[in-house]
This record gives sequence, C-alpha cells and structure tokens, in this order.
Amino acid sequence: MADIFRDGLFEGKVAFVTGGGSGINLRIAERFAAQGARLGLMGRKQEKLDRAAEGIRAAGGKALGIAGDVRNYEACEKALGETREAFGEIDFLICGAAGNFPATVLGMSANGFKAVIDIDLLGTFNTCRAAYEHLSKPGASVIAISATHAFVPIAYQAHVCAAKAGIDIFCKTLAIEWAGAGVRVNAIAPGPVDDTEGMRRLAPSEEARRQSMASVPLRRFGSKDEIADLALFLASDAAAYITGAICVCDGGQSLLGSRSFSGVAGVTS
Repeated sequence: MADIFRDGLFEGKVAFVTGGGSGINLRIAERFAAQGARLGLMGRKQEKLDRAAEGIRAAGGKALGIAGDVRNYEACEKALGETREAFGEIDFLICGAAGNFPATVLGMSANGFKAVIDIDLLGTFNTCRAAYEHLSKPGASVIAISATHAFVPIAYQAHVCAAKAGIDIFCKTLAIEWAGAGVRVNAIAPGPVDDTEGMRRLAPSEEARRQSMASVPLRRFGSKDEIADLALFLASDAAAYITGAICVCDGGQSLLGSRSFSGVAGVTS
C-alpha cells in the first residue's frame, strides 16, 4: 500500500473535466496532470480553457481545451469524442461545471432557477451519459463536484440546494447501475473553499468572510488543493472499493446545520 500515491500514479491515464478552465476543477486537472494523466478540459470559454491547458503543458503535462456548454448534450458528445481521439479511452470523469448566484426564492426568476439546475444537474447527467461509451471499463472513476447544499438548507441558495441534492442521488443511482461494468461513481461535497468564484460571490466583504469562517468548526476555509487531494484519492486504487459515496470536505461546517449568507450584498426578498 505504501506506493499507492507514488509519483506518476496516473501515468498513461486520461481524465476529462467539465468546468475545467478555473477554480476547483482546474486545480483537480492540474493535480491529475502532475501524476501523469492526460487532460481534456471542457468549459464555455475557449480563451480560458486555452490558458488552463497551456499552464498544464508548461508544467510538463498534456491537455486539450474544448469549448462547449454542458447543458447541450451534443456539445458534451463532441468534447468527449475529441478527448478520446486525442488521448484514448477516458479513465477519470470529473463533472464540475456549476452555476451560482445569491438570491432569495422571491428574488430570482424562473429562468435563473432553471439555469443553475441545467448547468449543475442536467450538465452532470449529460456528461455522464455521453461519456459512458468512452470510459475505460472496468476501472473508470466518475467524480461529481456537489456541495453540502445538497443536505443542509441555506438561505439565498435554494436553486443550488436543489441542484446539488439532485446530483447526489443521481450519483448514488448511477453507482448501482454502472457497478456491473466496473465503473465507480462518487461525489465530493466541498464546504467553503477559498480563492474561488463561489466564495467571492457569497462572501464578498471581510465581514462576510469573517462570519462564514466562524461557521466552520476548524475555523478556516478549505483550499482548492484539499479538494484536489480528495479527488486524487477517489480516482486512485486506494478507493477501489468506494462507490456511491458523498465525500464531505467542509471543515465540519455542515455538522452545525442550516445557515444563511446574510452578509451577501444586493440580495433582496
């Protein structure tokens, strides 16, 4: 067991990451690339993907950026097909594309609610469904990026709570359906992660950051590296008997129950 996390752990492997141009998902991609994986990155903006892929290549890795919207099934098919054509069968699928904005239920439109559901939940379905034919089976690992919103109600986040709850039960269902093919399906539920667009929106001021950090028993925000470490573990042989799990990484915040982002600017009822 001592060499499970050796350098070159994912040498010869291929990973496909949605939302891979920035944030948590890019850090996961970078960590997988550092372990030898070749990366297909999907996102909506080609320029951002090109920068991300170039950064991975500059560090000695191999990466391809493919613009597309996960809400569009054909776009997912195209991006996955191009990744397979460039690198081969896909070993790791990271479903990380997400949308968020702070608003009360009465303060958001039906289109705003639908947009988050479509990016997060429909996007996860589209990516997984389109990826199946490209996955290396048995042995492939699917990881969805969820959130503790899935099981802890949070004011101003009803759309995200609904989307993430859907992702969690979808992953558990998929874990049952794909187990016979040797494909593992798990989800990561991060809490507040520093230096991400989500936290910049939900805690835009120092006072909001202080209040949010006070709600975490470990008294700090998580880091993108810590989420990437968890993804690295779940994709590795060290987690070979883990499927259908929702792995919480939130410093204990969800143990304290529901909360609201009362410090968010511009939120109205």
